[in-house]
Amino acid sequence: MSTAVKMDDEAKSKLEELQAEIRLKTGKKVTQQELLSELIETVVDSRSEFIDSFRDGSLELSEEEIERFNEGRIASGTETDEEDIDEILYG
Repeated sequence: MSTAVKMDDEAKSKLEELQAEIRLKTGKKVTQQELLSELIETVVDSRSEFIDSFRDGSLELSEEEIERFNEGRIASGTETDEEDIDEILYG
């Protein structure tokens, strides 16, 4: 099943440039559909980085935000290890 995908002229031009470069360097003619499918498969391997590229603003906290976060933390005086956490979470 084939579905049309709308894209702006700049994206279409870049896709055509990539298509031409693949043909020039490999001698293989690929369709834009094949090219888009391969690009999607490539992105799936780094999905979280790709998704993060659409976020607004910075993913890093400022020093002030880190300080505010740490102000809300308290030490219970009890050392907790992975086994304790597993026991609490999973019984």
